[in-house]
Amino acid sequence: MINSSTKTSRFNGADYKHKRDSARLTNQHNDIFNLMADGEYRTLGQISELTGHHESSVSAQLRHMRKPRFGSHQVNRAYKGKGLYEYQLVVNLKAAA
Repeated sequence: MINSSTKTSRFNGADYKHKRDSARLTNQHNDIFNLMADGEYRTLGQISELTGHHESSVSAQLRHMRKPRFGSHQVNRAYKGKGLYEYQLVVNLKAAA
């Protein structure tokens, strides 16, 4: 399993409460990272179904993965039509080592 770099990452935001949110968001991030680390393209709906996390949370975690504190991974997006996109994670192997 690849390290998703959440050991040193920190979540934040106006409504973020560490005691309440840290474990939940870390688990969410790791679930989505571990699924997407295979490099396959998936829609937010597919990722949500496979991980059990809401689509809005999936979208937020994919955005986090691009940030330096979460590993500076590459998240590609492909338009499938009618407003539907698929996402692919390309793991930054230097950050994940």
